[in-house]
Amino acid sequence: MSRVSLEGQVAVVTGAARGVGELLARKLSARGARVALVGLEEDALKEVSGRLHNESAHWYADVTDQEAMSRVAQEVKARFGKVDIVVANAGVATGGPFADSDPEAWRRVIEVNLIGSAVTARAFLPVLVESRGYLLQIASLAAITPAPMMTAYCASKSGVEAYAHSLRAEVGHQGVRVGVGYLSWTDTDMVRGADQDDVMRELRQRLPWPSNKTYPLGPAVDRIVAGIERRSAHVYGQWWLRGMQGVRGYLPALVGTVGQREVRRFAPRLQGMRSGLVGAGGAADEAARATHRN
Repeated sequence: MSRVSLEGQVAVVTGAARGVGELLARKLSARGARVALVGLEEDALKEVSGRLHNESAHWYADVTDQEAMSRVAQEVKARFGKVDIVVANAGVATGGPFADSDPEAWRRVIEVNLIGSAVTARAFLPVLVESRGYLLQIASLAAITPAPMMTAYCASKSGVEAYAHSLRAEVGHQGVRVGVGYLSWTDTDMVRGADQDDVMRELRQRLPWPSNKTYPLGPAVDRIVAGIERRSAHVYGQWWLRGMQGVRGYLPALVGTVGQREVRRFAPRLQGMRSGLVGAGGAADEAARATHRN
């Protein structure tokens, strides 16, 4: 499909304070888009907005809050006059053995990554129908293949992949295109946070090539931008992920066999693993919820 110019288009990016969302906002802005940034780190969002090339604004909102996200959608439309692109990027992660995991942190991964994505789409679909726009749901390699020590993250990303494919069939006749973006381990605060745990880092390093590498953020986001310009149904942040689609049916059995062996190897070191949300984004989510409870 030919590329659509982003000049003058209005793009909404959730989880825009850092990582994929922050760099994506900058690259979309550099191509002429006006960008609405949404997230939980108000100061960081303000700073990102101030560095963008084109008109932008930022909104503090929890993507799991339907009332708040509906308000954001209305305010973005009022500010910019339309919405052409929505990227549901906000996400958190936790790692470690399921049996010893913090139930609240495990549930929060599902809430943010899956429920938050649906809340975002529900809030913005009316304006995307008006513009015959494009919704890009950020998923992960974790949607294609399961992995031990990542039960919540894999469940949430498998969920958003299936949800987005279903939604595509529902809204296509209204002119709205829906895409799913896949990323392997990419150099973000989330991945660096997970790597702070020695066991998680070593387990990942023992994965087969090319899934055992951490990939630079810039080229991955460039691929996402190209996918947005093409309104693609599938967007791959790393070149080899496309090939994984053809063999994904074999992966659960393979991972089950190899993963069992590796977890047994690390079993003595799994005791007492931290099971909370990882990275700066996870810390921001925990802080925002603590403030809300108080």
